[in-house]
Amino acid sequence: MTSNEGSRISKRQLGRTGALVTELGLGTAPLGDLWDIVEEVEAGALLAEAWNGGVRYFDTSPWYGKGQAEHRVGRALYRGPRDQFVISSKVGRLLRRPLKPGPFARGDWLGGLEFDAVFDYSYDGVMRSFEDSLQRLGMNKIDVLLIHDLDRWHFKSEAKVAPYMHQLFTSGWRALEELRDQGVIRGIGAGFNTMGTIPRYLDLFDIDFFLIAMRYTLLEQDVLDEEFPRCAERGVGIVVGGTYNSGILATGAVANAMHNYSPAGPEISERVRQMEAVCARHNVPLAAAALQFPLGHPIVASVIPGAISRAQVAQNLAAFNHPIPADLWGELKHKKLLRADAPVPIGES
Repeated sequence: MTSNEGSRISKRQLGRTGALVTELGLGTAPLGDLWDIVEEVEAGALLAEAWNGGVRYFDTSPWYGKGQAEHRVGRALYRGPRDQFVISSKVGRLLRRPLKPGPFARGDWLGGLEFDAVFDYSYDGVMRSFEDSLQRLGMNKIDVLLIHDLDRWHFKSEAKVAPYMHQLFTSGWRALEELRDQGVIRGIGAGFNTMGTIPRYLDLFDIDFFLIAMRYTLLEQDVLDEEFPRCAERGVGIVVGGTYNSGILATGAVANAMHNYSPAGPEISERVRQMEAVCARHNVPLAAAALQFPLGHPIVASVIPGAISRAQVAQNLAAFNHPIPADLWGELKHKKLLRADAPVPIGES
């Protein structure tokens, strides 16, 4: 890809990493064929659309399509100006050939590559994951690494989380610190979905930033009570995924709208309908308010919606760039649709 000086998105420092990321990034889980099959040509086109729109932060993972997303991101970016974009990838799962013959079970992915994923948060596992990611990306540098999915959302119980957390604490963390101390990576993060996980990581690790999905949105701000203040005290940054709560804040309260990967219930749907009405009075799409809201918090560096097509990337760019008057945030707070203490972006007067 070539540099596009015509499209610019402001950058912020990502926590304590020193890396500068665009306020709008691209999450690449959909490129692993998570919800729909994304054809190869469309995958390249949507990455180009993001780049041409000014996006310079791309988040990926070995888990996304069992390596497919990393391959696609690499093919799109590896010839680009490496000092002009930031890539984050993740550790915690290793990919291997299936050990059993017979039909391949894809699990969470509609498509993707035919590899099995095994959890491994050990020293050797972290180092192998990092080197494997470099190979899939076709690059010799990943800017920041995240510990991936080590929370109850994915493991379903504390009894399953605890052994891997112990493995990370006694083994894998040393690998991450070595990479950071040697300047191989610029920072260490952790990505997860569950409330209550941030304090645990802060108590155990000298971490630089978090990527949280669906936990700081127009619909959810409980992290303001304890978790974000503790991050702010330590200079720990935040990347926000799932700004649309898996759908409803992009689609509105339509029939079959999804909320946090399940059908939206009546209470959530009614709340979103009220938000839509407020947004309509200010001529602002709900998706624009949802995408821009997290950036009002000073520790949030970037929002990273995913996309399954170049059209969705264009929609996200339009939502990100849509002007929002300050009065919209004020009305949401007045109607108790948004916490009174939630920091909001500086809007037009």
